[in-house]
Amino acid sequence: MAAASLPPAAPVTLSAEVRLGYVLKHFRLAYPDCPDVRIGYADAQPQVEIAAGSGDFFAGNTPYPAAPNWREWLGRQVPFFFDDAPSTPLLLFQENKVIIAADIIAAAFYLLSGWQEYFSTERDRHRRFPYAASVQKQYDFVTLPVVNYYFDVLKTAVEYVSGRPLRPRRWGQQQANFAAFISHDIDNLRSAWKAPTKAAFQQRQFGLFGKLLWQHFTQPDAWDNLEDVAAATAQYGARSTFFILPTHGRASDGTPNADYPHSIQLLQRLHKLSEAGCEINLHGSIGTALDEWQLGYENGLLERVGLSGGLRFHYLRWDARRTFAVLSESDFVFDSTLCFAEHFGFRHSYCLPFYPFDFTSERATDFLEIPLNVMDATLHHPNYLRLAPEEILPALTPVFAEIKRFGGVASVLWHNENFDPNNTQTGPRQFHEIMRHLQQQGAAFQTGREIWEAYTAEPAAPTHNS
Repeated sequence: MAAASLPPAAPVTLSAEVRLGYVLKHFRLAYPDCPDVRIGYADAQPQVEIAAGSGDFFAGNTPYPAAPNWREWLGRQVPFFFDDAPSTPLLLFQENKVIIAADIIAAAFYLLSGWQEYFSTERDRHRRFPYAASVQKQYDFVTLPVVNYYFDVLKTAVEYVSGRPLRPRRWGQQQANFAAFISHDIDNLRSAWKAPTKAAFQQRQFGLFGKLLWQHFTQPDAWDNLEDVAAATAQYGARSTFFILPTHGRASDGTPNADYPHSIQLLQRLHKLSEAGCEINLHGSIGTALDEWQLGYENGLLERVGLSGGLRFHYLRWDARRTFAVLSESDFVFDSTLCFAEHFGFRHSYCLPFYPFDFTSERATDFLEIPLNVMDATLHHPNYLRLAPEEILPALTPVFAEIKRFGGVASVLWHNENFDPNNTQTGPRQFHEIMRHLQQQGAAFQTGREIWEAYTAEPAAPTHNS
């Protein structure tokens, strides 16, 4: 399948008030104890004044702004878009007022809303917005949650004018500094036998070939391991979130869906896992990101097992222009699709859950996005990073440290087939190394539903932004 491209999207005209409201909604969710402080541009005479630097950018359909200016903050070099005064100190403290010299509201909106992928015409062979077309790739900051750094700048200003310290969000009963969300996409349950059996035949090892074929017909497949996956996760006091793919066979474009048909036995197993505390959610098949009827039909197939209201699209297929309309007709309360398949880190430069921005309705969506940070396939797949096993945890450790710094959620996807002991590249050993690290760092292991409940259980009063 060749790479695809889209026609240019029609321009939109988003007011500064809309952008400001969207960003401050998430600032308050990141700092739930934020006091009522006036934040805005100069014409509103706020206590925290943001320098206006976006010009007419948000009245057009250009995917990319001018190159960012790099400033040091919290010991890191951080890219500031819409920074028209790079030689001016970032914060100017006055009596009962702070001026922020860079337009961090416009910059945060640009990254968090996904503006670049809505207006970009580039798509990969799976019709996803590609990492190669992103500002994260162009300026090399995919592992830096830039929006959180902008929010820390704003936090510093709010603390000054209010005289109150702000604490990042805490997670779980233990009020942990950050959370970890462990999930598993169940694409394959019956295919572990194929590769070794094919290799044995090609190498003319007919005795081994016969043995493997016999095992296939008489023993459970090594990937048919949902209970083992749940037990491996439970070793760390965590509960697995499973995304189940209900469509069997290949899609019309040749992309594989599930290698297993649904059966009463499988539904019974899923129900038992749900009763044991695991979460069962929908892994929408190829095409469901564009088809609300098909998405609803697939969700109905799994209703009897006790679904938790979550969704992740198969192959991480997400159409920034059309999927919002599909989800607006659904009852899903959270999605966990958004990441770059090609690189771990932060697709929207943010390490907390957020409400995606719908450019058609010009408002935040009603469903929560729990973005992916780490997918096992990204780490070693020949089309992606090709990390050696011993390189994986050292590469991910700085990302987890950023998440912990800002009270975020470390979202990790480990497919069930990669719990096969025969996988020594991204297999059970690497999974356990990651889990031990998260546990040692004090993460509160949360399911998707628990994360959504944490966001909705504490409705925040609107920050004054007039």
